[in-house]
Amino acid sequence: MLTLLLTGHLRHAILLAMELIWLGSFCFRIRSREATILTDPTPKSSGYATGKVTADIVTVSSDHPGSTNLSAVSGSPLVIWGPGEYESAQVLITGVATERGRDGEKGPTNTSYVIETENLRVCHLGRIQHVPTSDEVEEMSNIDLLLVPVGGGCALDAAQAEETITLLEPKLIVPMHYATSASTEKLDPLERFLRERGSAAALEPQPRLSVNHSSLPHEPEVFVLDYKR
Repeated sequence: MLTLLLTGHLRHAILLAMELIWLGSFCFRIRSREATILTDPTPKSSGYATGKVTADIVTVSSDHPGSTNLSAVSGSPLVIWGPGEYESAQVLITGVATERGRDGEKGPTNTSYVIETENLRVCHLGRIQHVPTSDEVEEMSNIDLLLVPVGGGCALDAAQAEETITLLEPKLIVPMHYATSASTEKLDPLERFLRERGSAAALEPQPRLSVNHSSLPHEPEVFVLDYKR
């Protein structure tokens, strides 16, 4: 499995239509020409120092305190808390209820979000604890970029993440919520997920991902982001 290395002529070819930065845990900053979207703002207690982030839209996947640190957000953003269809600043967002816990048991409420911007469909799975059902997969279909938890704990582990990827068939996969030197949670390492994917070697984390529709790979590829320090 190869990583998508956005260097040299490929970097030059990309029009920086969408930029993705990982702030740690479930928190990403997605920046397009229309808006800046922040997912699951995380507190300092998570181990990650996100600082103040200016955003136009904030998505919150659950009421877990690790995903609701709105004090870290500057500006007057639209805050999206649950399932439904939303539109702001030419960004379309669909919240998909993924409420069941492991093995079909009732679990904490979670919302996965499909974010449409710059002709891309980005899915942030949030604190999902189970492999999506067929109905949920249908609501999250045709994904270009999947932000998927892989470290277990309160979310998918490596094997569940791999099964979810097989169902959703994204073109780019960005893992989140796994053990790092900063994380205070007890989680599995990224390497376990990479082995599940069949990667022969570790992938070098990159500070950001810049991508547009024309630069998407033809086959699913993993892109590892380094968290903001």
